[in-house]
Amino acid sequence: MKAKSLSVNALLNSLQTILNLIFPLITFPYVSRVLSVDSIGKYNFSNSIVSYFILIAGLGISRFAVREGAKLRDDRKLFSVFASEIFTINLCSTAFSYLLLFITLLLVSSLQSYKEAILIFSIQIFFTTVGMDWLYTIYEEYGYITIRNIIFKIISIILLFTLVKHSDDYLKYVSITVFASTGSYLLNFFHAKRFFDLTLRWNFNWREYLIPIFSIFGTMVAVTIYVSSDTTILGFLKGDYAVGIYSIATKIYGMIGPVVSSTMAVAIPRLAMLIGRKRYLEYRSLLTELINTTIVVIFPVMTGLVLVSKDVVLLIAGSNFLRSAVSLKILSIALLFGTINTIFVECVLIPAKRENKTLVSSIVAAIVNILLNFAMIPIFIEKGSAVTTVIAEFTSMLLNYYFGKDIIGNIYDKRFFSNLLTVIIGCSTIIIVCGLVNNIITNVILRLVSSVVLSSIIYIFVLYLLNNTIAKNIIARVRIRIG
Repeated sequence: MKAKSLSVNALLNSLQTILNLIFPLITFPYVSRVLSVDSIGKYNFSNSIVSYFILIAGLGISRFAVREGAKLRDDRKLFSVFASEIFTINLCSTAFSYLLLFITLLLVSSLQSYKEAILIFSIQIFFTTVGMDWLYTIYEEYGYITIRNIIFKIISIILLFTLVKHSDDYLKYVSITVFASTGSYLLNFFHAKRFFDLTLRWNFNWREYLIPIFSIFGTMVAVTIYVSSDTTILGFLKGDYAVGIYSIATKIYGMIGPVVSSTMAVAIPRLAMLIGRKRYLEYRSLLTELINTTIVVIFPVMTGLVLVSKDVVLLIAGSNFLRSAVSLKILSIALLFGTINTIFVECVLIPAKRENKTLVSSIVAAIVNILLNFAMIPIFIEKGSAVTTVIAEFTSMLLNYYFGKDIIGNIYDKRFFSNLLTVIIGCSTIIIVCGLVNNIITNVILRLVSSVVLSSIIYIFVLYLLNNTIAKNIIARVRIRIG
């Protein structure tokens, strides 16, 4: 396979992530003003229910496929056998997921008022399977993914402004959301023949696949529980209005997180390939660069989001949702722990075949999260949900560091702490800039844009003056691309 540039892949993936950010920035201010808070709550509660069944259908197959498939991607014949067997397993898990969903809808009476939305969302279960996103991650096809994403985002925006016009049109909003993802998954299925020859295979060693897949699946279940249980428990204990308020904070948090981790995502298949082929020096070098780059990016994002959370909520959702600004400030802290934790899981433990360790850390974090949710939501409502997310992410991060410290340990050297010190100094300037802008400018849009632009420029400038090597390398690469 022709080698792809990590910097180009990072650029393409960042572009795709920015598109995913722009899409809700265009649509959500419209949706939050057209739909009622209760309708937004129903949308998010239904989505949180279906997310569990999408997880069951996925079964941890994607992570396993990326780890093992990255080693076979240069041999079409071997990869075709592997990918066909993975796809067969995935079809079986999908059928089982639908069976569980229908049984749940029949037995849980409190879900009847959400049945239509849940059934529409459930279309994603099948199309996520046939979409085989893991295939395009293995082959680092970020150009194709970006183009596909642009097309369906544009169509979805047109449909949204055309069809969603009244406060009770949330089912139309659900349908458009589903179309935005399932259409691209259908394209994936037909495009997949470029990479392998698909056949359904039943006679193979299922045990060889299922043991690691179930370990990864257990981890993903636990992670989903401590990520989604906030919304689910909040819905059961406090109703649609509280979910509607909290959903704004989680929506913004969910928009920012992928932007921060977009560079990291393109490195995952490369790291899996390097460690799988025992090229440890290259693996360690890339992992070191990845961690240091993440530190440079995540700290200013977290700092800035805490400072401008109120303006972000006002701009995206309006004054009716201003109460969610406090939850957003709290969730901003989770960005730090969550991003670093993802590196430990996706780039260290999973490639090193320590998925059983990630299972332990995720189960512990899930238990902590659920217990704290039941304790804090009755008192602090959506703010309690946000705090439990931060604590769960921090718990998981510490445990995963412990399980991978023999691989990670040497990375935290003098260069790392020097990098961290310059970043902290740079973030101090962000606090000063945002404080000055907030006192001078009264217009929300102008204040937010000024805070972001000025803070970014001064942060980069300070890092450059302090001789931060990561910042200097990024600036040098940009100059080369422009030149």
